[in-house]
Amino acid sequence: MAIAGSSKGKQGIILRVFPDKNKALVEGLNMVTKHNKPTQQGAQGSIEKMEASIHISNLMLVDPKTGQPTRIGRKEVNGKIERYSKKSGEIIA
Repeated sequence: MAIAGSSKGKQGIILRVFPDKNKALVEGLNMVTKHNKPTQQGAQGSIEKMEASIHISNLMLVDPKTGQPTRIGRKEVNGKIERYSKKSGEIIA
């Protein structure tokens, strides 16, 4: 879920993460318009809507139990560090 920017409040599935830039590509969020020029092969020019990357600090994970944005914590379970939802306490797979 986006918590800031023009897509604030919208939810989507993460398609790709760019760790070196601290950005993520999320389905349906941060839509931009791309203008394509016509090519010699006969394709006409077009205007396409596509997703642009959004900074990770503007995204928040949605709690699977409550459906609301939540912060993430880490705890050790059976010798493994697992992520869990701070709102419901449920472990995130």
